[in-house]
Amino acid sequence: MMVLVARRLAASGVLLLLVLSLLFFLLHLAPGEPGAVLLDPRVPPSQAAELRRIFQLDEPLGRQYLGWMGAFLRGQWGTSFVHQRPVRSVLAAAVPATLILAAAALIVQYAAGLVLGTAAARRTGRWPDHLIRVASLGLYSLPVFWLGLMAILLFAERWGWLPPGQMSSVGADTLPPARRLLDVLRHLVLPALVLGFAGAGGVARFVRNTLLEELGSEYVRAARARGVAEGRVVWLHTLRNAAAPLVHLAGLDLPFLLSGSLIVEVVFSWPGMGRVAWEAIRTQDVPLVLAATALSGSLVVAGNLLADLGHALLDPRLRDAR
Repeated sequence: MMVLVARRLAASGVLLLLVLSLLFFLLHLAPGEPGAVLLDPRVPPSQAAELRRIFQLDEPLGRQYLGWMGAFLRGQWGTSFVHQRPVRSVLAAAVPATLILAAAALIVQYAAGLVLGTAAARRTGRWPDHLIRVASLGLYSLPVFWLGLMAILLFAERWGWLPPGQMSSVGADTLPPARRLLDVLRHLVLPALVLGFAGAGGVARFVRNTLLEELGSEYVRAARARGVAEGRVVWLHTLRNAAAPLVHLAGLDLPFLLSGSLIVEVVFSWPGMGRVAWEAIRTQDVPLVLAATALSGSLVVAGNLLADLGHALLDPRLRDAR
């Protein structure tokens, strides 16, 4: 097992370096000059030249790349062009908001997917099954930005039940801790539901197909022959055996929720890592874009590794085979 983990980490590290290298050159080849946001036309030429020297924008591209990669491997992620502070502090302020949103969305996604998929499997071939399959396919197919805009239009603008965006209300810092927490939860509901339901359709179809395979197994027929209630058969026997692939799927989904919540964060003005990366791309803030990409890639690698380990721990056959 340890050899497998070491190999996966080594291969993932090489892949991550290749992705970052490709992104570095693509950002420099894109129209416009990296760091152009610093060079306001009203800035005197002498000061503009000094800024270019400070941020090493006056050096050849190859030397810039080698200098950046060496500093990056040492944990020095540079200074943001736009925020004028270390990239580490910019991402450190944004990551907690993304973790909160991703965790809430993951709970919504798997709770809804588990309930819908189980209901469809228990009524296979009947109208509830057909309705759930069509609804899950529709949820899976709809663009996330459209779901977010419709949620804001209905729940925030028309009915006024929930705030349309941001992570907290104006002046929330002056509230007591309990009321401040409730305020954050109110702002969390809409983006978490949109991001969670966007992936719940795929989870529901996965759960349905997995349960249908398990419901045809011999141990299920034996349990039914002993007079075990159908609900107990489904929720205790089959779901327990289906837990391993579900944990594997959740391990793969979590890093993509963390790195793929960009659209939801932009639509709802959620101050997370996705929104920071979006603004950095628009302003060609190269150090921040590269650091955000490296962090997202590391999360994907960690999620895949944790998914494999969780699957192996829950499934003795895989654990013994490895």
